Amino acid sequence: MNLQTLTLILKTKDPVTESPEKLRGFIGNRFKDYPILHQHSENGKISYQYPKVQYKIIEGTPVILGIEEGAEILKEISWDIEDIILGNMTYKIEERQIIEKSQEFGCSDSLRQYMFIVPWIALNEINYDSYIKSDPKNKVKLLHQILAGNLLSISKSLGYVVLNQIKVRTKVSPIKVYSKGIPLIGFEGEFQINFMIPEYLGIGKSVSRGFGVVRRCNL
Repeated sequence: MNLQTLTLILKTKDPVTESPEKLRGFIGNRFKDYPILHQHSENGKISYQYPKVQYKIIEGTPVILGIEEGAEILKEISWDIEDIILGNMTYKIEERQIIEKSQEFGCSDSLRQYMFIVPWIALNEINYDSYIKSDPKNKVKLLHQILAGNLLSISKSLGYVVLNQIKVRTKVSPIKVYSKGIPLIGFEGEFQINFMIPEYLGIGKSVSRGFGVVRRCNL
């Protein structure tokens, strides 16, 4: 299937050092009438669906990805963002780049190579113990299963039916990350998969907090 995406890259004079979660909070408060931007309904409840608007900080640069209806909303507001206020810091936007694309999402006949440009949080409370207690070979096998499961979950949220077996090869290594101040195991590196993934799409846990950002490797 093809997904309509809009990537908004906001280049600021100084690199942004705050978290993507704070960026999401700023945009959500600035445009409260658009629940898709902050994933809260009118009654204040959090939506746990796969986010159609995703916030990232890539090497100090804010990047916001809109998917389908999220792309349309992001396009509406993109020129209304003149600066970014995060805590006590105000970042003036000096340049913005808006990239609209129709990107392929779904099973591929061949393996494609990607990399995590922001660490992937693969483990939850259930599979964390299994990972820690596993030998190296089974750790790799478990990560392959989790990554395939992540894509199946995203597919379900986006209305795509996966008819083929997802095949995965990974070359990732663990790294300590922090989410809401809590230390977690993240993974950085590259992977191959018979699946087409749009640029900057988030995979795994804490996508709404900017983790698991994927880019296609230059082959």
